[in-house]
Amino acid sequence: MKLDAATFQQLRCLAPVLDDILNAGEVEHADQAVNLTALATLCSQLFDAYRHLHPDDTEQACLDALESR
Repeated sequence: MKLDAATFQQLRCLAPVLDDILNAGEVEHADQAVNLTALATLCSQLFDAYRHLHPDDTEQACLDALESR
């Protein structure tokens, strides 16, 4: 899936927030929570676009994730 420049830039800006939160295991600062909301929204939009382009792959990945729980 090809990302437009604006989406790619937004993802690059938000990636350090995700990294910080994953390493800490929690949200340590209020600005992380705000950025986490933006990151979640962007990830949701990207997932929806990918699911539209590759429905079978997405469905199988979801099933695999459920089975691994």
